[in-house]
Amino acid sequence: MTDRKAAITAVGHYLPEERLTNRDLEKLVDTSDEWITSRTGIKERRILRDPDKATSYMAVRAAQMVLDRRGIGADEVDLIIIATVTPDMMFPATACLVQAELGAGKAWGFDVLAACSGFLFALSAAARFIESGKHEKVLVIGADKMSTIVDYTDRTTCILFGDGAGAVLLEANTDGNGILDSMERVDGNDWKGLCMLGGGSLHPASPTSVEKRLHYLYQDGQPVFKRAVVGMAGVAEAIMKRNNLTGDDVRYLVPHQANLRIIDATARRMGIPMEKVMLNIERYGNTTAATLPLCLADWEHELVPGDNLILAAFGGGFSWGSTWVKWAYDAASLNSTH
Repeated sequence: MTDRKAAITAVGHYLPEERLTNRDLEKLVDTSDEWITSRTGIKERRILRDPDKATSYMAVRAAQMVLDRRGIGADEVDLIIIATVTPDMMFPATACLVQAELGAGKAWGFDVLAACSGFLFALSAAARFIESGKHEKVLVIGADKMSTIVDYTDRTTCILFGDGAGAVLLEANTDGNGILDSMERVDGNDWKGLCMLGGGSLHPASPTSVEKRLHYLYQDGQPVFKRAVVGMAGVAEAIMKRNNLTGDDVRYLVPHQANLRIIDATARRMGIPMEKVMLNIERYGNTTAATLPLCLADWEHELVPGDNLILAAFGGGFSWGSTWVKWAYDAASLNSTH
């Protein structure tokens, strides 16, 4: 029996045109470009300002780029999984809205809500559908309109987040490439360190919840930073050890773009120099579930079949994980719409 793996066969992205720079934030809160850059590595982030456009708008455009580059129609897609913490609404799932807009008539879909770990968790779930033979083509999309849940009077969080979407297509591969291993973790004991209290069944929308600003994300910076360093670095190192990989074997580390210092600590623990780390945090900030596919989109043309990638993320929940991907295609072989 052939060893059927789920391989990434195309990537796509969408980023709003508007840029919110550190200089712009200096006009909103007591901060500075130097302070933000030195502590986070972020210089600017993208903002989808139009109130009539939500997460599904970005997700559809990232997904359409994937389909165009792969040269297939939406009617060939079997399943759509969307990772997001900013769905268009509580229900229906954003995947339903994307399915309709794409015209993916035979696809079903669902959302994964795991904050910054969402894309990794969605990728892991999608791989099982391919490996089992149930589906042939699965779209995995990470998309968040974080500007809708960021409090732009809170200088500790408003500097971090931006809007964007990234998508990948998964298909079966029997050449040894694809998603080869993954580790997923959660620890709900410290969930209050990174959360949004309002909007669910515990604190539904009310004058009181709005007055208390419960519909904005909350982050307790230092404890989250410490847990993120330990969690993301630890699981990335663990997946390498489990598969007898060294830093020399890895073409790129693909880390969640939350904070440059967290990324640096992860790379050092893995024995990977920073020149082998995908970074775009300076230009996009933390786009939550979109950061990993946006990195793949930015670096796609530097990758060749057989390249080893280690993806790693840490987010609210707390949730974290790592995935070993062996790259499956040469970007030059796809349609040039990227």
